Amino acid sequence: MSSEEAKIVLYDVADAVATITLNRPHRLNAMTDALVDGVGAALERALAAPEVRAILMKGAGRAFCAGDDLKEFEGQIRSPEGTHRYLSRIQETARLMVLGEKPIVAAAHGWAAGGGLEWLINADFVVMAEGTRCFFPEVALGFIVTGGITALLPRIVGLSRAKALIMLSETFTAEEAEAMGLVWRLVPEAQVFDEALALAKRLAALPAKAVADVKRVMNRAATIGFEATLEIERDVVYQGFLDPETIERVRRAAPNKK
Repeated sequence: MSSEEAKIVLYDVADAVATITLNRPHRLNAMTDALVDGVGAALERALAAPEVRAILMKGAGRAFCAGDDLKEFEGQIRSPEGTHRYLSRIQETARLMVLGEKPIVAAAHGWAAGGGLEWLINADFVVMAEGTRCFFPEVALGFIVTGGITALLPRIVGLSRAKALIMLSETFTAEEAEAMGLVWRLVPEAQVFDEALALAKRLAALPAKAVADVKRVMNRAATIGFEATLEIERDVVYQGFLDPETIERVRRAAPNKK
């Protein structure tokens, strides 16, 4: 992990739990090349570390992750090679989360949008703060979701509802997310990190091989075609990023992104 990535993504290990903190609070932890690289590097580090038995992901400041940072979009499409690399890294991060053998708990508060919402769906357990708001902005901007969500979300909420969530880009509440099966536990915001850490420690205390076996078998059974979906999504989003209409829509939306 580079020094820049280390500042943007914090990594700490205690009590067999690796805590990965998204650390761009001034931009609601919105995704940039460096943040995506940092999360990927932190996941690789945690998955390879013998002392780590569970992983906790959280966001610093007022949000978990507000999705792709639209102010960085021009840089993300500066070259076809750079765009392809960025999208490939996003998909690789999803692969690590879903197919890696260590359990991942995500603590969500504030906003979980776009790629941030995708990371919640990629996690094994989501502890969400009351008042959290979620949505997929991608289609409204001219492209589609990543992270294998086109395969995962219909299995959780059903095909029709998944299409509506992705296509209509409507904001939904933490309570609605829980009702749809996206959330393991809903708690007051002041408790979200403590509750998520307690769950991660509980998972870390279980027999590591048994936990890994459960995750591997259940996720493999539930994600048949997942890796092929990652490749398809990447290629479709690549074309979407470079579409002139998308570029114009992002330019119009970026100044309004808080």
